[in-house]
Formats: sequence, C-alpha cells, structure tokens
Amino acid sequence: MPIWLFWQPNRTFDLGDAAIRRWVYQIVLREASRPEDLTEYLNREVLTELWPDLTLPRGVRRAWEELHPALAPSMAA
Repeated sequence: MPIWLFWQPNRTFDLGDAAIRRWVYQIVLREASRPEDLTEYLNREVLTELWPDLTLPRGVRRAWEELHPALAPSMAA
C-alpha cells in the first residue's frame, strides 16, 4: 500500500483476516486521493459485503451511497 494511504513502514496486510480486511478498506476509503487507489485496492463484492460494518466518516459514507445506491442501507437489506 502506498505511503499516501498508510504512513507506517510495514504496509503488508493479511486480507484473509476479516478484521484486517475491514481495516484496510476503511483506510483506502478514507485516504484515497486518486481513482487508481480505489480500483487497485477495492473489490466490489468485498466492499458490498463489508459496507455495513465499516467505520467511516459520515461524508465518506454518504458520498459512496449516493454514487453507489446498492450500498445504501435500504437497498442492502
């Protein structure tokens, strides 16, 4: 993961661990500054699965749900 997304020296993550996978998605969604960051590090199916459990700033959550209505709580249920 590039330094602009995660400032720690060790930027390797075990995405097989559910808690780490959720944490990495939160980092990418909060810190991405380029579309390439999103397409390189996020997977649509995984994002949809994790979405209800992600801890995100309200503005980030709202923006994603507006652009991707399937993520909105009423659509996900």
